[in-house]
Amino acid sequence: MLQPIKLLLLLTFHLFTANLALSQRAVKKTTPVAEKKPLLSPDEQFGKLFKAVQLSNVFPDSKTFADCTPTFPPATILANYETARQRPGFNLKNFVSQHFTLPPKPASGYTSKPGQSAQQHIQSLWPILTRPASPPLKEGQQIGSLIALPKPYVVPGGRFVEIYYWDSYFTMLGLRASGKTVQIQNMVDNFAYLIRTFGFIPNGNRTYFLGRSQPPFFSYMVNLLSEMQGRRVLLRYLPELQREYDFWMDGKAQLTAQQPAYRRIVRLDDGVFLNRYYDDKTTPRPESYREDVKLARNAKDPQVLYRHLRAAAESGWDFSSRWFRNGKNLRTIHTTDFIPVDLNSLLVNLEQTLADTYRLKGDRTKAEQYAKLAQQRRSAIQRYCWSAKNQFYVDYDFVARKQSSIYSLAGVFPLFVKMATGPQSVAVARKLKQSFLKPGGLVTTLSSTGEQWDAPNGWAPLQWIAIQGLRNYQQLPLANRIKKNWVTENLRVYKSSGKMVEKYDVVHTEAAKGGEYPNQDGFGWTNGVLLRLLTEPK
Repeated sequence: MLQPIKLLLLLTFHLFTANLALSQRAVKKTTPVAEKKPLLSPDEQFGKLFKAVQLSNVFPDSKTFADCTPTFPPATILANYETARQRPGFNLKNFVSQHFTLPPKPASGYTSKPGQSAQQHIQSLWPILTRPASPPLKEGQQIGSLIALPKPYVVPGGRFVEIYYWDSYFTMLGLRASGKTVQIQNMVDNFAYLIRTFGFIPNGNRTYFLGRSQPPFFSYMVNLLSEMQGRRVLLRYLPELQREYDFWMDGKAQLTAQQPAYRRIVRLDDGVFLNRYYDDKTTPRPESYREDVKLARNAKDPQVLYRHLRAAAESGWDFSSRWFRNGKNLRTIHTTDFIPVDLNSLLVNLEQTLADTYRLKGDRTKAEQYAKLAQQRRSAIQRYCWSAKNQFYVDYDFVARKQSSIYSLAGVFPLFVKMATGPQSVAVARKLKQSFLKPGGLVTTLSSTGEQWDAPNGWAPLQWIAIQGLRNYQQLPLANRIKKNWVTENLRVYKSSGKMVEKYDVVHTEAAKGGEYPNQDGFGWTNGVLLRLLTEPK
């Protein structure tokens, strides 16, 4: 038998250890989990230095410095800058060259080999435009603005040396025509990775794109992959499809008649919900910093202007008269006031894909839920974006409560998504033939403003959307005419220059102009659409 004093000591020890265990469990419950360190864009990292470089014309293209890689920790660079800039004879360009590695120059000198056909040229370009998977970084580690991706990917070309969201779908059309299923799989996996990491697909894999996305083509990418690998592929990407939808619909529950808009979701007067383009930041775009600051010099509210510019970049149409209040001048841009017909058509497809995938999974409740949401959106697009007067689809200005007066190729997206009626498809086709069709293909809008997403320019993705949209409604003679004009212009430029370029002047059939940078060669979506058109059955 234990002596009383030993028994007392033993009981005291057990009581102490029990209390210690309880307190440790309490600590585990109440100690906050450390948040992930956010990735910073270069303007956030380098502050005054970034501003000085961009506004001093150190580089002709604002994107150059945004893509530079620091060779020292940012804190060291900033401390060195504060010391160096106060010395007599300080040279900012030399300072940058000593503290940063410049991005590689675009391989604009690449041309076709003698005797190569356009198809052979595009096939030879795939390796040139492919970037390797990036080595994984440690948690919170950041080296420059490029976001590491786990698998190889195809870039557009020229100054665009990172992946771009909506570009990639049209590039995939060409990869499929080339039989490159693995490359398509890699790119879909990269986009799924971005959704899991950031909750959405950024404009591209750069930290300065983390405020915005781009037209949501992920559901089309997954469906394209499923055409090659079977419908069960949809189940593999269901979590990411759902999360992308949640991103676009964020804030829906909190909208009221008094607060009708939040981020990318808008509640309209009759209680229906549609979406808009947006950006979560209200600062100059780092990759176009000088241009944005210059434009905002006399702006009443520069932050509002920056948001509209960034939202137009999310649309992919940067820039176009469809976003201008007066239809003519970039200073009147008001992108976030619009319900864009193209964006909402694409979201119909995302909702329908979710319905199909939940049905495949055996979840009848959710399948019916998303099928109903898709139908509600179709009806809302018809109500707000179909102009009975003009017999064409247009954007809707929900702030002014009126339809846009700008005709654009965004109006063919409802045909691409198969939500137009037969008579509507006939009316859209008539307008395309009468006003948009030119010797080199379809012009983007009917307005000539000097902006790149206006007349006289034509772009590969919009030709494909129009051609497929018309095919969906058996408007085959016009679809074939557009195809012939576009292919002929692509081949004409290729024959004269040995290049595929980003955009084309389809009116004058000469080098396209407009925008914040020169016409780029490469070029991902031009290659993809042209190769798809050249190889499809006649």
